[in-house]
Amino acid sequence: MCSRPEPPEPLRRVAVVGGTHGNEMSGVCLARYWLRAPGELQRPSFSAVPVLANPAATAACRRYVDCDLNRAFTSAFLTARAHPDDPYEVTRARELNQLLGPKASGQAFDFVLDLHNTTASMGTCLVAESSHDVFAMHLCHHLQLQSPELPCRVFLYQLPGEESYSVHSVAKSGLGLELGPQPQGVLRADLLARMRALVAAALDFIQLFNQDTGPAGISVDALSY
Repeated sequence: MCSRPEPPEPLRRVAVVGGTHGNEMSGVCLARYWLRAPGELQRPSFSAVPVLANPAATAACRRYVDCDLNRAFTSAFLTARAHPDDPYEVTRARELNQLLGPKASGQAFDFVLDLHNTTASMGTCLVAESSHDVFAMHLCHHLQLQSPELPCRVFLYQLPGEESYSVHSVAKSGLGLELGPQPQGVLRADLLARMRALVAAALDFIQLFNQDTGPAGISVDALSY
């Protein structure tokens, strides 16, 4: 990649999402904190809103109630007629699509950062749809530079021809941030602090991008799922 990250327009609306999985506690705790004190997320050139994605699963400290919310953002789910027997997460995906989208529309949020934990000893993982999201790739490179002594891997989850399905796919650009190892339902102070610092670094990068001082060209090594 050798050009300034797309889209060329400044990013004005950003969401930081925690609690997509209700037992991944770093994002849950940070989202709850930022909902009470959102000022930490703000930068001069854009607005950033915190979102607790799955309140029911978070209250129960479970990954999900009926089905995985992070697989529910497909056109089949989002456009189907609502029914009282729909899984909770499908209903919630439609609500989030209205809040952050609509998906694949000009009205969608410019960027969504979705916060996760893993039980695997993988350190820091950055999860993007594909390398075609050039802005996300530039952001991954920036985050990798924050602590070069620590592993920070980039994963691409979307197969060619496959529809995107994650929370951050609702926005024009998005990225998943996943830290581990952390047991489900447990909060590690060091991972909480690292996630908070990486979110701040991501928001700072968006501010630089909006000021037209972002990087011109980068190379990112990424693994496909």
